[in-house]
Amino acid sequence: MSAPHATGHVVDDETIGLRTFEATGGDWSDIAEEAARLGEQRIVVNMGPQHPSTHGVLRLMLEIDGETVTEARAGIGYLHTGIEKNMEHRTWTQGVTFCTRMDYVAPLFQEAGYCLAVEKLLGITDDVPERATQIRVLMMELNRIASHLVCLATGGNELGATTIMTVGFTAREEILRVFELITGLRMNHAYIRPGGVAQDIPPGALDSVREALVGVRRYLTQLEDLMLGQPILKGRLQGVGVLDLAGCMALGITGPMLRSTGLPYDVRKAAPYCGYETYEFDVPTAEGADCWDRMVLRFEECYQSMRIVDQVLDRLQASGQGGGAPVMVADRKIAWPAQLAIGSDGMGNSLDHIREIMGTSMEALIHHFKLVTEGFRVPAGQVWQTVEHPRGELGVHLVSDGGTKPYRAHFRDPSFNNLQSVSVLCEGGQVADVVCSVASIDPVLGGVDR
Repeated sequence: MSAPHATGHVVDDETIGLRTFEATGGDWSDIAEEAARLGEQRIVVNMGPQHPSTHGVLRLMLEIDGETVTEARAGIGYLHTGIEKNMEHRTWTQGVTFCTRMDYVAPLFQEAGYCLAVEKLLGITDDVPERATQIRVLMMELNRIASHLVCLATGGNELGATTIMTVGFTAREEILRVFELITGLRMNHAYIRPGGVAQDIPPGALDSVREALVGVRRYLTQLEDLMLGQPILKGRLQGVGVLDLAGCMALGITGPMLRSTGLPYDVRKAAPYCGYETYEFDVPTAEGADCWDRMVLRFEECYQSMRIVDQVLDRLQASGQGGGAPVMVADRKIAWPAQLAIGSDGMGNSLDHIREIMGTSMEALIHHFKLVTEGFRVPAGQVWQTVEHPRGELGVHLVSDGGTKPYRAHFRDPSFNNLQSVSVLCEGGQVADVVCSVASIDPVLGGVDR
């Protein structure tokens, strides 16, 4: 019998199961036979690359059997920007403006890791002023809190809890306002430079940081009430996306994912940089190795970062509210002018500096011109530097041929390595659990693709 639109039922005698097929046109017996033949067919669906739960432009290829994921693969490269290659054609200082745009949720960590590596090649690590190092720690730990807030906020939104997102992003705004006050920009700051930082903290900024922390603590308390005491969220996250220590070690996974297995590995403790060994803080761990534990750990890490920020603020307060101690190395062959006066456009040089180089010293003007346009030379060699990024261990590999530009710049972005776990986390689970697992990885595709 032919029909323009027919719905038929096929009964499987062995399983006594009922399967429904919808067809348009054709002979019904042919439709029923085809439906029975395709009963065991692989169904492959694309989740992304533009999907609200894939954190940007991540493509997930899922093979499913009903609602169960039998195979999961990640497809990347949709956000490739050629940053590492572009850095080969820019001076060492200009490279900061590129690497800060990789993981745009945590830009200050790329800046810090890159500049620490350049300073190693230059042999000036110990010459970086203490105040500049303290400011770097302050900015990184504030950025860690802001990054974790994005993870918690977007993860809650992807599970249908919009209030979690609004509270999380409102808390992050407190920190972004501080970044704008200190660097002139909310994101992609290029504030940390080889040899120090672009400028000192402006007057009153330390008090603004303390005020912001009060607000962030209040919002974190709200998020904990919304998330940790929510039975629906527990049901969605506990026991989901489990990846044990052996799996993390095999895949090179670091950060909260690794620490959720009970291993307290943190670069700030294992290979301290920027004086982290002088600060008191703990490395939170968990034992469940699931999506729930990763979420709880990010809460704990926010509080530990606030402990560090409080200590940095006390040290900066003791050394003065700016204008005193230097924030850039003394070597004028390396140091860009660091005492800048931010104009209404968020940019600008010290008027005294401009007056000197333009009116009284031709040598200073020539030197400034060459330093900015040509850049400084870095001795030939290669270096490896790691920092503890919010998503794990960020590695920076720089190679110099003795010129004013990197011969090669490569970044080991933690999101790239952590994404290898997609198949392990998702296979055997439900399609809905894929959202939870990917959110617990907290990937940022700008860092993955670079």
